[in-house]
Amino acid sequence: MMKPSDICIAVDAMGGDNAPVAPVEGAVLASQALGLNVILVGREDVVQNELAKYGQNLDRIAVVHSPDYVTMEDAPTVVLRKKKEASVMTAFRLVSEKKAHGVVSAGNSGATMASAVLILGRIKGVDRPAIAGNLPNAHGFTVVIDIGANVNCKPQQLVQFGIMGDVYARHMHHIDKPRVGLLSIGEEDSKGNSLVKTVHEMLRNSHLNFLGNVEGRDIFNGEVDVVICDGFVGNVLLKVSEGIGTVVFSMIEEEVAKDPSARAGFLLSRNALAEAKKRMDYEEVGGAPLLGINGVGIISHGASSSKAIKNAIRVAHEQAFNRVEQFLRQGIEQYYGDH
Repeated sequence: MMKPSDICIAVDAMGGDNAPVAPVEGAVLASQALGLNVILVGREDVVQNELAKYGQNLDRIAVVHSPDYVTMEDAPTVVLRKKKEASVMTAFRLVSEKKAHGVVSAGNSGATMASAVLILGRIKGVDRPAIAGNLPNAHGFTVVIDIGANVNCKPQQLVQFGIMGDVYARHMHHIDKPRVGLLSIGEEDSKGNSLVKTVHEMLRNSHLNFLGNVEGRDIFNGEVDVVICDGFVGNVLLKVSEGIGTVVFSMIEEEVAKDPSARAGFLLSRNALAEAKKRMDYEEVGGAPLLGINGVGIISHGASSSKAIKNAIRVAHEQAFNRVEQFLRQGIEQYYGDH
């Protein structure tokens, strides 16, 4: 078994709205504050210029040159054909060559997923990799899968998402028997479109701890550990959740500013509010794992700060150390062995 000090994460230094500043600073924070090994992948002169701002204590950071990079406007198919030396592709190549154990990128998510599939391939039995999101609930986090990788899904693919979400919850959230729900417009078995009804029956006959249909509110009340949906629904859910969190805390700040007595109450409860805000902050989560590939890939928000990149590196490191890929493979094999 690998020791934590053996693990190295490749970071796409040219990916994201704030690249290369945020990826480089995030790598520095991960190496110095968390003691993690990082490879920064990108144009060497640009990356080294950024690293020079931080002086000494950079022993855990290496730089690998990659002459090209992916923009947010690039179509994934164009990237695969014409940008084979892009930083995100070079980063996944390092994993395929056993020089790194995972990749973090805040760049074009479609291109990141396409690069991962092309270079690392899919786990046997997985039709399409999926992105898992960690949304806060009353007791911790709910894994929602898929949150944007696959818009049009077949029933079998949603079942695969459920298996991967179950494995992720077991080995990253350390839940012995994750409660799995299928997102629908009502809890009754009869509710939902034809896709949901078909998937519901398939999940009933699986080895998962399937609770049945769940509604959107169940994601946040802690009644379920894993929620399955297609990527269209999941991405809308994710963006709405991010927006609500921002608006709620903005409204609290506005009300506190209006009322002196509210300010006193705010001061007394500010630690609790700070902790609540932290749990809803995507920067604390760092990024979303791309599950179903032969390796570790973390897709971060395009606007990720250095703090978000640092936490994404931490999550990638934890996923590699916990051998999540190996357990995903076993979970998929078990399902097909039973069917």
